[in-house]
Amino acid sequence: MFRKTITMIALIPALFAVGPARAHHSFAMFDPAKVITLQGTVKEFRWVNPHTSLFVNVTGPAGQSGVWAIELTSPGNLTRLGWSRQSLKVGDRVAVEVNPLRDGQHGGGFRKVTLLDNGTVLQASLINIEKAAAGGH
Repeated sequence: MFRKTITMIALIPALFAVGPARAHHSFAMFDPAKVITLQGTVKEFRWVNPHTSLFVNVTGPAGQSGVWAIELTSPGNLTRLGWSRQSLKVGDRVAVEVNPLRDGQHGGGFRKVTLLDNGTVLQASLINIEKAAAGGH
């Protein structure tokens, strides 16, 4: 009985840790009803867990120019879709489709990127790839 009690007490902190981990994966900060395309050059591509991120120097209409922080999925998910840490390089000219942040800051949730110098399109979701293959958005 004493061991069960000790085990239960030891598990309580682990249960509390699950809440923040689940909350971390919320994408509520992005507006799924809006899709914008940004053009610019890759400033940085971070291949890290739990989410990769892309920073793009955007040149565009007023309100869009500046550095945009774009959140992608995990490196593991991207690897399964054919990506590598070399898929995007500093200086690459890109058009990036994102769901922008709801608060209007320069950031968004990644949808797809087109490398402007060679036309390569990279996506981070099988759903988006299947829609594109079917002629959808």
